[in-house]
Amino acid sequence: MELNVAIGEFFYIIIGLIFVLCGVYALKDDKHPARIPTALFWFILAFTFTVGPHIPYWITGVCILVLAFLTAFNKVKPSKIDVPSDEVTRKNADRIGYKVFIPALSLALIAVVVAYILVAQKLSTNHAIGISAAIALVIGFVVTKAPVKYAPIDGSRLMMNVGPVGILPQLLAALGALFTAAGVGTVIASGVSTIIPDGSRFIGVVAYCVGMALFTMIMGNGFAAFSVITVGIGIPFVIAQGANPVIVGALGLTAGYCGTLMTPMAANFNIMPAALLETKDKYSIIKSQAPMAGIMLLIHIFLMYFLAF
Repeated sequence: MELNVAIGEFFYIIIGLIFVLCGVYALKDDKHPARIPTALFWFILAFTFTVGPHIPYWITGVCILVLAFLTAFNKVKPSKIDVPSDEVTRKNADRIGYKVFIPALSLALIAVVVAYILVAQKLSTNHAIGISAAIALVIGFVVTKAPVKYAPIDGSRLMMNVGPVGILPQLLAALGALFTAAGVGTVIASGVSTIIPDGSRFIGVVAYCVGMALFTMIMGNGFAAFSVITVGIGIPFVIAQGANPVIVGALGLTAGYCGTLMTPMAANFNIMPAALLETKDKYSIIKSQAPMAGIMLLIHIFLMYFLAF
């Protein structure tokens, strides 16, 4: 097996094992309101992560449909096993203090270093996060002096609290690739051409930036929206009029990120933190970010217009 594939398979199996633990915890929770459906969800998800490359695509598709069915009918709920008390949480917070940020910061810094090493070894940089996460986990044990058993316990508990929204980025990224292959960008271009006046650079820039933000809000992923909107609007109505493609591409992608701040579809940015913080309003983060996102989108429009041409 190729080394790149082997490394990727290793991390996918580790993730799958965490999903298995989530299912086991659901089965062990006698007071769980949806014990069997929740366990089924995590076991199916673990199955797709661990053996996905070795089974027919249609089986994976059926698994995704079952996952969507269980999620749509609100049958996936977190288990209440191994939840620390408020007293224990407070005690650990006072003991560790700001050192709790060391593992998280280490993960980011190590990921950059590992990525450069992988490039030098002609390996895929996609595994940098997985390798750096393993190293940051060891650093976390050193900083917190926690027993090793808490890695799978707290990892599973965190995953259960996040719930199905944790896999939404993957599904949306796949949807973006599907839209591109289906020629959605061409359809958008034909529709936009009836609205934008010929030769209007500013209107083209507005359509591109706003289109990136709106489509990102729909897709929940700026990268998924980028290929579709750039093909449909960016190239024919901005770059074709003489704009610098490097500047257009860079600002176009970050204009999409303005939409990321305003959509529940960007679950890993907006819904997941609300779930982890246990806020009463799961849209509170979006409401706080929306005004700044609107201002940044407006700034992007003018930056692209004045810098790209």
